[in-house]
Amino acid sequence: MIVVSLAAGCATMPYVGYHFHRLGPYGVIANVLAMPIVSALVMPAGLLAIVAIPFGLDGPLWRLMGLGIDWMIWVSQFVAGLPGAVGRIVAFGAGPLLLCTAGLLLLCLLRSRLRWAGAVVIAAASIWAFRAPGPDIYVGNRGDVVAVRGASGRLSVMRTANGDSFPVREWLAADADARTPKDASLKDGVSCDTIGCVARLADGAVVALPFAAEAFEEDCRRAMIVVSQRTAPPSCSASAIDRTVWRQTGAAALYRTGQGWERVAAYPPGYDRPWSRAVSPHGEGGTTPTAAPRDATPRTEDLSADD
Repeated sequence: MIVVSLAAGCATMPYVGYHFHRLGPYGVIANVLAMPIVSALVMPAGLLAIVAIPFGLDGPLWRLMGLGIDWMIWVSQFVAGLPGAVGRIVAFGAGPLLLCTAGLLLLCLLRSRLRWAGAVVIAAASIWAFRAPGPDIYVGNRGDVVAVRGASGRLSVMRTANGDSFPVREWLAADADARTPKDASLKDGVSCDTIGCVARLADGAVVALPFAAEAFEEDCRRAMIVVSQRTAPPSCSASAIDRTVWRQTGAAALYRTGQGWERVAAYPPGYDRPWSRAVSPHGEGGTTPTAAPRDATPRTEDLSADD
């Protein structure tokens, strides 16, 4: 059982890390402590209880099954409380995952000594995954929350008064950061007033999140990137991710490339899924949507159309 649990845990670890940015180093310990009780007590008691329901004799069997479930809960809490029980890994792309999958196939399917080449491939994929660079800027799907990587290498967060905490939690998880969205240190390096916030990247470049239209004049002049729920004025000299942009692309991650930026959007050009249809610039049914005014102050009907 230990060998099977170890093999299964190692085989699924790359995919768990890719999707959830978490690793369970003590999974074998939890399985060894919990599986005998599941096999010998929980499952038999549950099946017998179902058979006993018509005769009204199922009560004691459910209580017996409950004792086994209580043991499982205790095991999970015990293992989760061990030092290093929650392994965190920085988000990595599909390349390391595919390379690791190829290594697993070589290791498991080949029967000659060539199978050990799979271990070398897995090691290379692991190094690639752990060296994956993190984005310099995260932008929420409504332009209401922005995370900036400062000189410390950690993320600082700017948000509007009603900014959602869900993307912050996901960004921190993807950054292998144990902080929560309510952590006070997320405001380190962020300066705010009543009309907006600014934060600096590691190289000193300014990223701005204006709340009011009057903030655009200074932000467009000083900042490298301006993120806003409003529509930036046409005279803005900074790169603007405003409502005309994030309505089409959704959330985005920005990587600094020399003097420019590489943007990875949630909805890149050509994205179209049955469960998430492409956003047409002409609106649904081929109609042209009402354009937002270019004075950085969207009308009330434009705002309500986003909800």
